[in-house]
Amino acid sequence: MTVDTPALKSWRRLAVITICAVYFLILVGASVRASGAGMGCPDWPTCFGRLIPPFSESQLPANYQEIYADRGYAETRFNPVKTWTEYLNRLLGVSIGLLILATAWKSISLRQFDRKIMIASVAALLMVIYQGWLGSRVVASNLQPGMITVHMLMALAIVATLLYALARGRRGVVDSGALSSLDPRFTKLLYAVLVMTVVQVTMGTQVREMVDYLNHTVGEERSAWVSALPWFFYVHRTFSAVVLAGNAWLVWMLWRSIGLNHSLTRLALGVLAAVVCAIISGSTLGHLGMPAFVQPTHLLSASLIFGLQFLLWMEYRYAAAGLAAAAR
Repeated sequence: MTVDTPALKSWRRLAVITICAVYFLILVGASVRASGAGMGCPDWPTCFGRLIPPFSESQLPANYQEIYADRGYAETRFNPVKTWTEYLNRLLGVSIGLLILATAWKSISLRQFDRKIMIASVAALLMVIYQGWLGSRVVASNLQPGMITVHMLMALAIVATLLYALARGRRGVVDSGALSSLDPRFTKLLYAVLVMTVVQVTMGTQVREMVDYLNHTVGEERSAWVSALPWFFYVHRTFSAVVLAGNAWLVWMLWRSIGLNHSLTRLALGVLAAVVCAIISGSTLGHLGMPAFVQPTHLLSASLIFGLQFLLWMEYRYAAAGLAAAAR
């Protein structure tokens, strides 16, 4: 079993805070997008050409709309609420970037204990730098759906990299001995559920891109979007029941085999709760005409499913490896 040193515990606490902060940024970013404030700042890294955006239109040049029309933003109109919403979102992103920097810096002290923790932490930092550049491309593209999707997938990749490092840092915490009583079907079910999640998230990404497309073609009448969505929206909605059943079975199998207090069971319960939240928010979107305030909740739920399930998979792998090593 891996020794759980004070330095490792300290880094682990910081890593958990950082991961939670990244998820908060995902929620805030989705809220900004749903509120229509995504282009509140039509340039990057400045906002209307300033490091600190203006508070009123009178602070901008009289021909500022012509200036931005020449840059490809024909409908730019200063809105103080949207501008400052997007600007504060950017500041939050910078703050979380500093958190990831601190996580990477602190991981250097663990390089002799587990070099891969340091490598993953530094990789997450480099990915955040790339994500900042990618954010500038999203603005430059005038919020093209494909660019937004790539930006979101990169955020999930950052989460996965940090979770990988966290899972390695938790190897001395997870009780591997309890796995000797685990149902032998668990491994196959876990991989089946992981595949289901990938399929469901992929379809959800396609639905979100189609919603963005309808926003530009049908207009802002959200109630008309649902009826215009293609067949994969209905497959995505129906398949959620299969994902729910698979995760519920996973929880039941763990609960019966190793008990409620084991970290793997609690992680599986967290995944199940996120699935339920995603289904409720998705049903609300489908049946109530895509209300904007529900979209961030649905996106956050899907992101949590991905992250918690990834952590469950990693911790199970390390616990199973520990059990096998103890048996030799």
